[in-house]
Amino acid sequence: MKYSVDIEIDLPRTRVIELFDNPDNLKHWQPGLVSFDAISGVPGEAGARSRLRYQMGKREIEMIETITERNLPEVFAGTYEAKGVFNTVINRFVPLPNDRTQWVLETEFQFKGMMRLMGWLMPGAFKKQSCEFMQQFKAFAEKQS
Repeated sequence: MKYSVDIEIDLPRTRVIELFDNPDNLKHWQPGLVSFDAISGVPGEAGARSRLRYQMGKREIEMIETITERNLPEVFAGTYEAKGVFNTVINRFVPLPNDRTQWVLETEFQFKGMMRLMGWLMPGAFKKQSCEFMQQFKAFAEKQS
């Protein structure tokens, strides 16, 4: 399953990147994040791996992030692996007139086992979650200016 979503943020790209690129800010726009721990590599750089844990209702979800490309301010890309799910994400940051930024998120999910059924039955849930994270980041970032 592939999709792309975008959002305009009322901040210059440099400020958006500064806020997006700081892992300490994740808790402000990714509700349910319990921990973010480096596993290997230089944190934030291509090749780095980190473990993210989320509490979603009664379920705890653990995923491994691997940064595949870091070419900020233009692109930040990575893969996210969780039980039954492999997700590729490309974040693009486009400067707009009047000190605004367009954040474009391109993602592709691959499912295994029971998650294959979830992806088939509820494809909109994944896109909705991406949009919610982007809205929450926008609200957080614009409040910081």
